[in-house]
Amino acid sequence: MTDPSTPPSTPAPSAFGSHHEQVVFCHDEATGLKAIIAIYSTALGPALGGTRFYPYASEADALTDVLNLSQGMAYKNALAGLDLGGGKAVIIGDPHTLKTEALLRAYGRFVQTLNGRYFTACDVGTFSADMDLIARESRFVTGRTVEHGGAGDSSVLTAFGVYQGMRASAQHLWGDTSLAGKRVGVAGVGKVGRHLVGHLVAEGADVVVTDPYAPAVSALLETHPGVRSVDDTDTLIREPLDVYAPCALGGALDDASIEVLTAQVVCGAANNQLAHPGIEKRLQERGITYAPDYCVNAGGVIQVADELEGFDFDRAKLRATSIYDTTLGVLEHARDEGISPSLAADRMAEQRMRDVGRLRSVYLP
Repeated sequence: MTDPSTPPSTPAPSAFGSHHEQVVFCHDEATGLKAIIAIYSTALGPALGGTRFYPYASEADALTDVLNLSQGMAYKNALAGLDLGGGKAVIIGDPHTLKTEALLRAYGRFVQTLNGRYFTACDVGTFSADMDLIARESRFVTGRTVEHGGAGDSSVLTAFGVYQGMRASAQHLWGDTSLAGKRVGVAGVGKVGRHLVGHLVAEGADVVVTDPYAPAVSALLETHPGVRSVDDTDTLIREPLDVYAPCALGGALDDASIEVLTAQVVCGAANNQLAHPGIEKRLQERGITYAPDYCVNAGGVIQVADELEGFDFDRAKLRATSIYDTTLGVLEHARDEGISPSLAADRMAEQRMRDVGRLRSVYLP
């Protein structure tokens, strides 16, 4: 019998309660591979989403992350106008100590068993060279190196898309796309953040950054000596900012951070920025314009998806430019309907999944 004085524990995550089509647990004991592949939806086509290699504290944490990330990919791909569903994978462990050729190729074998229902790509802890190794065991790999016919580093267009989202947010809020003279705080200057800073500096923005990895900050400041750094994210969000760009891991917008955030706009590359449902309402109450993360960070998936047609960077960049129009459309829809931008984006993505996914009810031999 449960002690009534003991508070109930948080229920374990369940794919069945999250409306996912398929969740696959992959284990290769010899290499230490422990991976989870989650497919949220294939209504628009095969699921596409990256592989995250991360030292999760528990398997439950890994499952929670992959379920959230795969759902986000389904909405991202739908809103970006791609004929692709949403999926994601996580490999549990520290990539600095666990990642080997054998492990990546073992993982590739599991991707291959899904027979094209899931296409993988890069994410936190994985790189284009890793995709080349995975592709030696699976045909369903994107984000490969240029030498192997791939798009290379997808963070290039991810950052470009976030920049377009910022321009759209500026137009919506201030009536001008220009970010010149605006103070932009960037949390996380890794693969995506450093490219984003380059766009902002080129336009004349006043940029402040932070990152727990000191060498990343040092390298950035050497490239852009006019950029200023602060010690941590808590210090950054208390700075007098116009725009805040979370570009690290998810959950950046929680109850505590929103109350001290000075920025009028939040537009960043991190996935799943809202720590829990209801946060978007508090952003509205504080008058903060939130550009939904999966809307503005779609440049990377647009880049790797272009590989499926034979990669052309100029074509992919042109498609990523449309993130400006999509973001502006989301913000205007939210304003007109009196709802949060995140809810507006969800409704627009769900509408496309319904409208286009319905066509598959017509049998084609």
